[in-house]
Amino acid sequence: MSDTNAIGLDADSANRLAEKLNELLANYQVFYMNVRGYHWNVKGPNFFELHTKFEEFYTDLLLKVDEVAERILTLGAQPVHAYSDYVRIAQIEEIRNVSDGEECVRGILTGYQTLIDLQREILSLASDADDEGTAAQVGDYIREQEKTVWMLGAYLSQ
Repeated sequence: MSDTNAIGLDADSANRLAEKLNELLANYQVFYMNVRGYHWNVKGPNFFELHTKFEEFYTDLLLKVDEVAERILTLGAQPVHAYSDYVRIAQIEEIRNVSDGEECVRGILTGYQTLIDLQREILSLASDADDEGTAAQVGDYIREQEKTVWMLGAYLSQ
């Protein structure tokens, strides 16, 4: 009898994926709060445009926070749920008191690039574990966020 979890994945592989997904969850949570802060504090000639766009970003990030946590549960693990753990685990650092629109956009661009890198790592692990559910989820995120990175770079004329 093999050691599989409730959805038929190798339990050790599922646990490794859940650990990496918890890292992703922590990054999403810190990034969500950063973008929320940008939304609240942005000033300048592009205020209306950026304020609206940042709300769009943080609304999507909050949805993904829930989806990642639920995927962790589906794999049979527990999602990390304390902000102190998020800050400790995440590669994305907390950003405070930024109001310059261009600096906010650069912070968002960097955040998405960090998420994409981590999600590519998870995609590889999921593929190795024959975990189509996780692979599809992070694959969709990567596709969406690559386009966002392109658009943010175009906004910054990069």
